[in-house]
Amino acid sequence: MSKNVDFSGRPFHFIGIGGIGMSALAYILAKRNLPTYGSDLKSSHITKRLQAIGTHIFWCQDAKNLELFQQISQQKNLSPSKDSSLNFSSIDLRLNAEALMTKKHNGRMEDNQEISELPQVICSTAINKTNSEYKAAIALGCPILHRSDLLAALIQDYQSIAVAGTHGKTTTSSLIGFMLLETGLDPTIVIGGEVDAWEGNARLGESPYLVAEADESDGSLVKLSAHIGVVTNIELDHPDHYESLDQVVETFKVFKENCQTLVGCIDCSTVKKLLQPTISYSLKSDNNADYTVDCVNYQSNVTLARVWERGQILGELQLGLLGKHNLSNALAAVAVGRLIGLEFAAIAQAIAKFEGAHRRFEHRGECNGIVFIDDYAHHPSEVSATLAAANLRKNSQKVTTKSHISKTSLSFTKQNNSLPIQRVVAIFQPHRHSRTQAFVSEFAKSFNDADMVIVTDIYSAGESPLGKINGQQVAEAISDYHQQVYYQSSLESVSKFLHEVLRPGDLAIFLSAGNLNKIIPEVMAYYQKPHYQVVSSETA
Repeated sequence: MSKNVDFSGRPFHFIGIGGIGMSALAYILAKRNLPTYGSDLKSSHITKRLQAIGTHIFWCQDAKNLELFQQISQQKNLSPSKDSSLNFSSIDLRLNAEALMTKKHNGRMEDNQEISELPQVICSTAINKTNSEYKAAIALGCPILHRSDLLAALIQDYQSIAVAGTHGKTTTSSLIGFMLLETGLDPTIVIGGEVDAWEGNARLGESPYLVAEADESDGSLVKLSAHIGVVTNIELDHPDHYESLDQVVETFKVFKENCQTLVGCIDCSTVKKLLQPTISYSLKSDNNADYTVDCVNYQSNVTLARVWERGQILGELQLGLLGKHNLSNALAAVAVGRLIGLEFAAIAQAIAKFEGAHRRFEHRGECNGIVFIDDYAHHPSEVSATLAAANLRKNSQKVTTKSHISKTSLSFTKQNNSLPIQRVVAIFQPHRHSRTQAFVSEFAKSFNDADMVIVTDIYSAGESPLGKINGQQVAEAISDYHQQVYYQSSLESVSKFLHEVLRPGDLAIFLSAGNLNKIIPEVMAYYQKPHYQVVSSETA
């Protein structure tokens, strides 16, 4: 069970507030007018969004960040303007200290009510116990909460829909959140990706509904108790935490027991046999699922399908996201929408408008006839599914009517009409030494739908090298199954290599959960130089 969380007005302090999961939670607290603070090592568009709604952020992770709270807890009726012993100028907290006295949450906290308690300190698994700020919080006696404890408490505060699974969590939770938003249900949303529809990774709504992405990576999934749970699939993806698939399954079994209703994809044999969800969905019409599809048409920019509900036709579904895996994610959203009483027509209309989450087959632009895509794929199954979707762009150059597809798909259609995709170029940055070592054989076979593969070194994500695997060995393993594989040891060398090999008609897809995507703007800028002109489809 998760620890108790106080939403009555006690401050929250996040160590590592700029992380994608931590920042989403901080955003919800700040929007609920709860005193919210945090620390991080650098500014980003995510931290700027938090600052814009009144969150104070310290730009270091240091014990001194907690001094303000210690001083407030020790002194009654603090007035910063009269107490010169407190050096607020050094950390620019005078206004925040005053605001700390007057924060209210839904009318439960009085103006000028004294805050005499130390903050609730929120950490993620990424925060090491040797972190000086963490150690200071322990020494002061601050309540220490894992990120999942806070998420679990928020989930219990709402009629919650928690989306779990090894792959597809972000897209599925974003789809469901967008569907609720478009149908007027005004949800609160907490996800691990950014969506333009709510300008970030979180949104505070006024309704009882909350949609949350539920992460299994560190085992904390067992803390979550949702009204509706969704499981997209189950695989071993985090060998740094789990020793076997059986351990992963046990985590999901606890999650199932904690949820009032479980919606699950029975195309995954593990979900079908070992979880036996309350409500099932499948892309296979002979799988006896509650929700399924037929008449499926995977086009280069849109997926079309007819949806069935327990043997009855619901209607036509149009999805602007590519590939079988995204149709499965959309079917999960249909199942959830129907469970909460939405009409299929409203569900279908919302899904047709959904443009996707950032870094999930995100279209970054086109230069010199080269399409640039950013994707978070970092597991062999994800790489394979994403490249299969990319290959649709090459093998299915169909024109789709504007009225039937999203803005993102419209931009793809225009590009396809001017210059068809001729090659899929996969640029891959392995993520974590433990994952790469565990799945190198599977990665080797995951690039069949790419015409060219470029591999760089492993993004450690804080892990120490195991000394058994490196990026060059990954490239060599892939080359056993693929003719065009190239290893580039650094991001700088990847950029230079792309300057030489990309050509009009290429779809360059950057596959990484690390920092590979930071080179995309530079590579695009290179192909925007005057001496590079778009080549017509006749001469490509």
